[in-house]
Amino acid sequence: MKALPLNFALGLILATATAVATADEVLVAVAANFTAPIQAIAKDFEHDTGHKLVASYGATGQFYTQIKNGAPFQVFLAADDATPIRLEKEGEIVPGARFTYAIGSLALWSAKSGYVDGNGDVLKHNAFMHLSIANPGVAPYGLAATQVIAKLGLTEVLKPKMVEGQNITQAYQFVATGNAELGFVALSQIYKDGKLTSGSAWIVPSSLYEPIRQDAVLLLKGKDNAAAKALMDYLKGPKAAAVINAYGYQLQK
Repeated sequence: MKALPLNFALGLILATATAVATADEVLVAVAANFTAPIQAIAKDFEHDTGHKLVASYGATGQFYTQIKNGAPFQVFLAADDATPIRLEKEGEIVPGARFTYAIGSLALWSAKSGYVDGNGDVLKHNAFMHLSIANPGVAPYGLAATQVIAKLGLTEVLKPKMVEGQNITQAYQFVATGNAELGFVALSQIYKDGKLTSGSAWIVPSSLYEPIRQDAVLLLKGKDNAAAKALMDYLKGPKAAAVINAYGYQLQK
């Protein structure tokens, strides 16, 4: 094997050392619906920037409480825009560091093929025992689900059958495990590259619920963190946009 020229070898060593020296770690609070997309984005982000992304997943409302109580998160990817706006007003984020990274879609889903029809009429037929939703008090997708049910005039009929997950992941798991025949989930949990990944679903028309604008914020704990700033920029780039679209989200125009 031919030896590398000394100046080339030294340059390679210096470049590697510089990358290691400037690499940083960012702690990110991620709304549960965005679990799969951020995991895909993280791989590209770490490869392209050298920084490391450490994510925690949960309900937006729960993260708000944790942030207010001093949790060490540096970036927050919420499932709504109201919570980030509230944090902005309360002086918890870097001024001007808030933007909509995705607009979410709601779906009514069953793990059984053919169980949910394309118009959601299964709700009106009411021939099921349990309907799973995320806790509307802390999870924006759960709140959207209650808005849909109300618009359909089914609140009182379906209320006894509703089972609540702490977040959208748990709401999904209730259906996936058969503990509920169907449930309202984030489209991103059951959809990729233009196709349903399992079961049957009704993609709920956006006219039946308020827009789910999901905002990202750079929290004060991340203001001096290179990885946090890099992630905020990366989420606005073409690679992240491609992943976000692949999971059924829309982008802010």
